[in-house]
Amino acid sequence: MDLYEVMRSTFAAREFTDDPIADELIYKILENARFAPSGGNRQGWKVVVVRRPEIRKNIKNLIEPVFRRYLAQVRAQESPWNSINATKLTDQEIRETEIPQGFLDRLVTAPLLLFVFVDLSVVASMDMDLDRVGVISGASIYPFAWNILLSARNEGLGGTITTFGAVYEQELFKQLNVPDHFAFAAMLPIGKPIRQLTKLARYKVEEFTTSETFDGPALTSDK
Repeated sequence: MDLYEVMRSTFAAREFTDDPIADELIYKILENARFAPSGGNRQGWKVVVVRRPEIRKNIKNLIEPVFRRYLAQVRAQESPWNSINATKLTDQEIRETEIPQGFLDRLVTAPLLLFVFVDLSVVASMDMDLDRVGVISGASIYPFAWNILLSARNEGLGGTITTFGAVYEQELFKQLNVPDHFAFAAMLPIGKPIRQLTKLARYKVEEFTTSETFDGPALTSDK
């Protein structure tokens, strides 16, 4: 596929057929995704491919309360798990939020799950002393995670980046035997999408790009 076509058609796939994915194909996807950039080219990523049903079941139980709060906040018109604006919902309101039937099942029963971790001992975390949530370390892992999805799309597959596992990271580490100097970055369910979206809704460049300063004039094309 053309590069721009892949970029403009890689959507968040959450429903998949039962078609299995051979190790050879996931190897091919990772073989190409590994050329993502990382700080100092240290490539501090680790991928765990999960197929076993018992692990999937445990992962579902782990992320269910996390997604329940996420969904409750969305329905309350809040930005979920936000570090700036605290939720106004009570614990009871969150507990009583119903998750759509089968939603989490579809995620964890994808043909395979890819867990992506980053080695914190090799990445630069230049914002570690700032009084806010750290984001800089992500520069050395999320380009790789996105490359996985672009490569999967090029092979007729799909997936999405989910981060629900971060809330109970230590329990996740126990499930997958992850060393403590790593951090969870993403869980990617991968499979053949039941349907392929061809047109994605995104903001126009003028809506998120300004010239010279944050409050400067919007960048526009000459057309």
